[in-house]
Amino acid sequence: MTDLDDVRGMGPIDWLLIEFDQPLTGEAAPPLLDLVERGLIRILDIMFIRRLSDGSVQAVEISDLPGDEAVHVEVFDGLGTGILGEEDLAAAGGALEVDTRAIMLVYENTWAAPFAIAVREAGGLLVDSGRIPVQMIIAALDELDALDAEMADEVES
Repeated sequence: MTDLDDVRGMGPIDWLLIEFDQPLTGEAAPPLLDLVERGLIRILDIMFIRRLSDGSVQAVEISDLPGDEAVHVEVFDGLGTGILGEEDLAAAGGALEVDTRAIMLVYENTWAAPFAIAVREAGGLLVDSGRIPVQMIIAALDELDALDAEMADEVES
């Protein structure tokens, strides 16, 4: 199978940039690895990033992470493939706050591969996609709850 055939058999590919304002604790690693072990996703690349107090941005090797941080994320050592590069690092730096660290992750949604392949074979083309952050849903629901409470108060008056 050629590389092109490999790509044609893949599911949708997503990326995440997750910012932390405190040292990495590794708490998110087990659930992420569980997704991999269950075959739901495949990690294609991972990059650890720091945005320093002077505003500069650095890709950081796991072995160069300070203190216990390296121990908490060493399970990801060697997963970097080079898909993420300097342009991605610069873009991440523009999104990160000063004095933060981040993890950028590129992964295949292997669970969706059969559907994605069928769509491509049927001549379909994904023209747009998006995600709604759960924080936005929570805020919208909180706002609706507040409006409901106001309306209930008005009805009681």
